[in-house]
Amino acid sequence: MLKSLSPAAVKKILDDEKNIRLIDVREEWEYKLARIENSELMPLSNFHTHIKNLSPEEKIVLYCHHGNRSFAVGTFLMQNGFSDVINLRGGINAWSEELDSSIPQY
Repeated sequence: MLKSLSPAAVKKILDDEKNIRLIDVREEWEYKLARIENSELMPLSNFHTHIKNLSPEEKIVLYCHHGNRSFAVGTFLMQNGFSDVINLRGGINAWSEELDSSIPQY
């Protein structure tokens, strides 16, 4: 089952653990407006081209604007053999509201 965690819980994981991939599934124009530091852009619109760059053994945190697109991608990954996937609940919008107001909201 896909875990959806709060921004604070995700930040703690990102701070405490080394081998985690933080993946933004929004579109490039959104990524240019606002992003979480050290994230990789893999837009939902062409995610199928990026999946080959991911390993089912990796720990992956996904986010989007409000958490819906990343939840869909996370569910897809879980259904395709990935076991350690986390969705950022509320997306970058919640991250901005709760943790880092320097990230613009849109």
